[in-house]
Amino acid sequence: MDTILLTVYVLMWPVIVGGTLFMICKGFFRDWVEARREGRSII
Repeated sequence: MDTILLTVYVLMWPVIVGGTLFMICKGFFRDWVEARREGRSII
């Protein structure tokens, strides 16, 4: 039982980090597309 809990604990961190990175990239690309549509720089 301890092995299963330790495995779940170790494997949940890449999922959390991947989800966070996905949300940051999604927001960035949404803003980038909107800026291109409006003809302005993203910076």
